[in-house]
Amino acid sequence: VQLQASGGGLVQAGGSLRLSCAASGNSGSINTMAWYRQAPGKERELVASVTGTGTTNYADSVKGRFTISRDNAKNTVYLQMNSLKPEDTAVYYCAMGDSGLGPVVFMRVPSAVPYWGKGTLVTVSS
Repeated sequence: VQLQASGGGLVQAGGSLRLSCAASGNSGSINTMAWYRQAPGKERELVASVTGTGTTNYADSVKGRFTISRDNAKNTVYLQMNSLKPEDTAVYYCAMGDSGLGPVVFMRVPSAVPYWGKGTLVTVSS
């Protein structure tokens, strides 16, 4: 399974960006997918996850501003980011689990998530 993320860039505070992550290979439409981010000098954190049936979870810091969605026909997950803040600046990574790997694992044991894409940099200027 390969994950290809795109959509990062430089945006002013208050602006919007949409990240995309396409899965190829033996990926399953029922597998949970997620976005993580890692800012310089900080630990990786889960931003949002979405199960194969569409159940979503968000970090408190992005609730109401970010929306995760997926298109199972295209094996693609999206992250719509609105009202961006400088503290959202980070490298964003998409990730996908195997069948049965639920969102709790994504939140508590990210090292157990098997598939990761290369990061895409999001920079929010003040």
